[in-house]
Amino acid sequence: MTGGVVSRVAALRFFAALNPRQLDQLCEAGTPMSYQPGERIFAEGGDADRFWLIETGSVALDVRIPGRGDQVIETLGAGAVLGWSWLHPPYRWQFGASARERLETIAFDGAAVRNRCDADPAFGYAMLRLFTPVIVARLQATRLRLLDLYATSAQVGRP
Repeated sequence: MTGGVVSRVAALRFFAALNPRQLDQLCEAGTPMSYQPGERIFAEGGDADRFWLIETGSVALDVRIPGRGDQVIETLGAGAVLGWSWLHPPYRWQFGASARERLETIAFDGAAVRNRCDADPAFGYAMLRLFTPVIVARLQATRLRLLDLYATSAQVGRP
């Protein structure tokens, strides 16, 4: 099974910076998973116990806004990684996520990958270098979406 996961993960290039040994180590924690359109993958505040590499389909990331409900902040597609909250305590989802269309993924066990990071500092550093831009991009997308939601026509264009 791991060989099939390795080839599927390698085809999507997100983990291209990993050497072959590191890729094998990562893929030991990976399992193919599918989701149907509209299926909730995780909810904001829930246990962040895994992350996904999206093979096909798309996912809507959302954040709950009081008085406005769940607001989509970003849509992720093939080749993107879904989930970063598994990497840092308190291991709680900062966003929610739902499949927008049929979704094929490789899901990775967060605790197993964290344990590998602890046991192999080079692997841990490589994972941190891969996921830090993901965290920054998600927070930036959230910031822009919230600005969009709360801006009034009088505020548009003002510093």
